[in-house]
Amino acid sequence: MSDAALEVSGLSVSQGGREVLRQIGFSLPRGAFCGLIGSNGAGKTTLLRAILGLLPSRGRISASGRIGYVPQKILFEPDVPVRARDFVALGLDGHRFGLPFPSRARAEKVTAALRAVEAEGFAGQRIGRLSGGQQQRVLIAHALVRSPDLLLLDEPLANLDIRAAAEIVALLKRLSQERQVTVLLSAHDMNPLLPVMDRILYVADGKAICGPVADVVRTEVLSDLYGHHIDVIRVHGRVLVVAGDGDSHDHRHDHVHVTAIP
Repeated sequence: MSDAALEVSGLSVSQGGREVLRQIGFSLPRGAFCGLIGSNGAGKTTLLRAILGLLPSRGRISASGRIGYVPQKILFEPDVPVRARDFVALGLDGHRFGLPFPSRARAEKVTAALRAVEAEGFAGQRIGRLSGGQQQRVLIAHALVRSPDLLLLDEPLANLDIRAAAEIVALLKRLSQERQVTVLLSAHDMNPLLPVMDRILYVADGKAICGPVADVVRTEVLSDLYGHHIDVIRVHGRVLVVAGDGDSHDHRHDHVHVTAIP
């Protein structure tokens, strides 16, 4: 048996007559923490939805065990009458009709998920009145409550301040290590993920490349991925990834990312 938590080969997805992803292929080992990096519109959400089976696609996708999913930012009205604890419980039986039958085992699973993301202190509060970072913890607990083997997160750091984003990244790394959960997290900026990533999956122009950060974030590799010259510039321990000056090609990807590699 393969030791991979997720294997994708020859994956292509078309939407509205346009091929959004073309022949994507990569493999993630069990327990890996992988950043899915690309600019807006690069196809990150499309890839996650294809893995979940929510979009028609061509190619092969093989995932071992259960999959947990944290979608892009959900807007909760402040007065929505749903406590954080109740929302996490929906991860157990929200797909079923009717009211759930209360049980000690069910309550213990919800409590364990809340504890795992350090959200017990606000479990009884209305979810719409929580801060952005607190809401993100509840969303992660909702995805964790059924003990997934693979956790997909779509831009979980968007709209968070630097401190909250760092706390969420550290939390996810701890969960990955303690539970041996494979994490695939999409973001447009790789910088917050660099301390924890085992792999990077870089998507551009419908193509992708996956591997260790130091192997992928290189001038020749990213230039080949984008189809035009990309400069990877190291300054004072930081790395700027930008479209090269003087390039005659489309510069839609200028100032793609600013990041740092140890």
